[in-house]
Amino acid sequence: MPMQATTTVPLFSAALQPDRSPRITGGWVALAVATLLATPLAILIPEALLPAGTAFLAGTASLSALTVQQSRRRRMRQQVTLWADQLEVITTQSKGESVLRRFAPKTVRLIVVRDENEKTIAVRLRSGKEELELGAFLSPEDRSSFARAFGTALRKARQDA
Repeated sequence: MPMQATTTVPLFSAALQPDRSPRITGGWVALAVATLLATPLAILIPEALLPAGTAFLAGTASLSALTVQQSRRRRMRQQVTLWADQLEVITTQSKGESVLRRFAPKTVRLIVVRDENEKTIAVRLRSGKEELELGAFLSPEDRSSFARAFGTALRKARQDA
């Protein structure tokens, strides 16, 4: 059966993914600089070698675990597409499996959770008893920007339908 091409354009579409800034690299650079600076000291004072080596091993293990966690987190994605008659959210977990959820724009509610400083903590969709968090991996500024744009589009979808 041939595939039918659609000519309709969604009201809103966003590909959400975690920040890709290389923050963890700074930790590895700091560990390398500390190793270079501590090497002459370890040669001059051999009795400090065991405690310093233990501290460096603990730091290396912690940075390694953090690097693995961050690389898994970077694989997470959400594709949010709002049509006039339905809302589609495709969530790709860190292990690669994707889950598609569909909602009716008229029945879904956008819930924006803020802290005491008005920073956006969470953006959730609620449809009946079902709830889905959008962009949990985003920064508060990105969550706020997404919530504002998505809320406007969702309001328009409800008015048009």
